[in-house]
Amino acid sequence: MIRMCSRPGPWKRGPVLAALALLLGLLMLLYPKIPNGIGGLGSLVETFLPWFGLCIPVLLAGALWRRSASAVIALLLPVTVWLNLFGGLLGDKSQPGSDLTLVSHNVGADNPQPASTARKLAASGADVLALEEITEQARGTYEKELAKAYPYHSVLGTVGLWSKLPLSDTRPVDIEQDAGPLGDTKPAEVKLAYNRALRTTVTTDHGPLAVYVAHLGSVRVTPRTGFWTDSRDRNAQALGQAVAAERNERVVLLGDLNGTIDDRALDGITSQLHSVQDASGDGFGFSWPASFPVARIDQILVRGVEPTSSWVLAATGSDHRPVAAGISW
Repeated sequence: MIRMCSRPGPWKRGPVLAALALLLGLLMLLYPKIPNGIGGLGSLVETFLPWFGLCIPVLLAGALWRRSASAVIALLLPVTVWLNLFGGLLGDKSQPGSDLTLVSHNVGADNPQPASTARKLAASGADVLALEEITEQARGTYEKELAKAYPYHSVLGTVGLWSKLPLSDTRPVDIEQDAGPLGDTKPAEVKLAYNRALRTTVTTDHGPLAVYVAHLGSVRVTPRTGFWTDSRDRNAQALGQAVAAERNERVVLLGDLNGTIDDRALDGITSQLHSVQDASGDGFGFSWPASFPVARIDQILVRGVEPTSSWVLAATGSDHRPVAAGISW
């Protein structure tokens, strides 16, 4: 009897669980304040931010097991913050019909089946198809397999665009692949071989559409540097400047940006263009890695047009999955 009376009440049980719940909520609430100077920690958290929600049911299970009222109440903070950040992605916002279907795919430099990948992409029925990470060895295969479905195409370096509609004014976009004085000394034809961004105009029944295809620099997680994003961040800044200089009101950006739209490094791009997945998708639209996608780093961003739908296609043999969208005027 004495032991039962001395047992702490539900409001005093589980103080550690309650503290962890509050810390989780504050982390998701204040994530923009996490500094990037310490091993790119801010960008790393932003990349996997939705997955912090998995901590909520774990903490809830602990709170129920401990019968801790304080921990359950404390969980209201992370639940509210997570729903405010990502609740809008849980429903299907797609609308029927579209004027143009877009697909973007990092086909993978090590893809062992480029012909099969090309056929699967052609079967998607996309009007405009952007490919990234095209190798010189596989380029001919993609051109051959896609020729029947897409009479117009352009490949500049490792990125290309295939279209059922005419293309014009196609040119490379300088996203500063080469940093420093050494890069300035390289001839244009040398830089073109590993070019990773282009800009073209697609002629539609509704007028010209400016289309950018880009593959920003890779990111790495290493013990010495943490979340290394230097080349990606430099590319993103240069691409954002190119988009800012674009005079066409209707713009589409297709590509592997090696970052989610929550990543602050892409602010120069996402402040000008809007995610089709956010506007008209169903769920998070994760695209990488193909075997078990955990992040959407392959993006379709637009301005001046209306996204009507957004989805992720099945794996093709690449380590990325293709992303697709329908847009209307």
